Amino acid sequence: MNRRFVSGVIAGLMLIAASCGGDDDSGDATVAASDPPVAESDAATDTADETEPIDSGDTTATAGTADETASAEEFPFPTAIVSLSPTATEMLYAIGAGDQVIAVDDFSNYPEEAAAKMNGISGFEPNIEAIAGLEPDLVVTDGTNAELLARLDTLEIPHWEGPAAVEFEDVYRQLDELGEITGHVAEAEQVVGSMQSEIAAVLDELPELPEPLTYYHELDPNGFWSVTSDTFIGLVYSEAGLVNIADEVGEGNPYPQLSAEFIVSADPDLIFLACTKYCGETLETVGARDGWGALSAVVNGNVIEMDDDVASRWGPRIVDYIVQVGDAVEHAAAVATS
Repeated sequence: MNRRFVSGVIAGLMLIAASCGGDDDSGDATVAASDPPVAESDAATDTADETEPIDSGDTTATAGTADETASAEEFPFPTAIVSLSPTATEMLYAIGAGDQVIAVDDFSNYPEEAAAKMNGISGFEPNIEAIAGLEPDLVVTDGTNAELLARLDTLEIPHWEGPAAVEFEDVYRQLDELGEITGHVAEAEQVVGSMQSEIAAVLDELPELPEPLTYYHELDPNGFWSVTSDTFIGLVYSEAGLVNIADEVGEGNPYPQLSAEFIVSADPDLIFLACTKYCGETLETVGARDGWGALSAVVNGNVIEMDDDVASRWGPRIVDYIVQVGDAVEHAAAVATS
């Protein structure tokens, strides 16, 4: 039987950022754990050997109806999943499919149970022989490695691609797709519903300000790499009503390199550090930079240390990120009005 999972069972998706250290997964262009510019989807198996495979290059492919889908008895859900995308790994565990995962890439460090299944497979330069040797019945990727996908097709190993998210609906769609593929539809719906409720609650509680607060999101202090509002993480800040100083110079480039002089002159109200674990950046180190000690964000304690991995992934933990952003906005607003 020619089994092939499509790169977009229910819909197609696209882009996020990562931060220094790993995941570019924003379609998971995340890749993984986190990295400056920093992410898979799939479908059901063919019903017969002679069935023409669906072109996995089309990320807008649609899943069949219930009548067209084979029963779980005929085609069991995957029980030997290899995940090469940290974002997808987090999603799989969040919807209760963790027991079906047998191996993950070297950036899938969350949750703990997933990290225990790292076996040296790289998400950036995956070894197809090592992957095939695990005899997976599903490989989850971010879809950025065309050669890997072609090799998986040649070996008739089913795969699902989850590109980096562009908006929240992309996140919810990927969770739903993975739920359908792994047999955890109800659990996926519950996760999505919970995320939507929690995010709405945070945004609804944000204070109203006479003028929006400005911010600088630092991907990497070595070169002052940042993101614009055209990235998924930039969208998160926009939803919180923040204005990105990088938008002034990043037109056409979602991951611009700023200068220290520009940042100091912009004097952002908030500074979000997205390279703390891998770069060791803190409020103290930022304040010690030449000319940065007098910045409003530093003086008012509005330099926020984010989790590198969460900042570069768009899985369920994006709720935690939004909560932290909301808390930072409330603190900055209180300082501004005091």
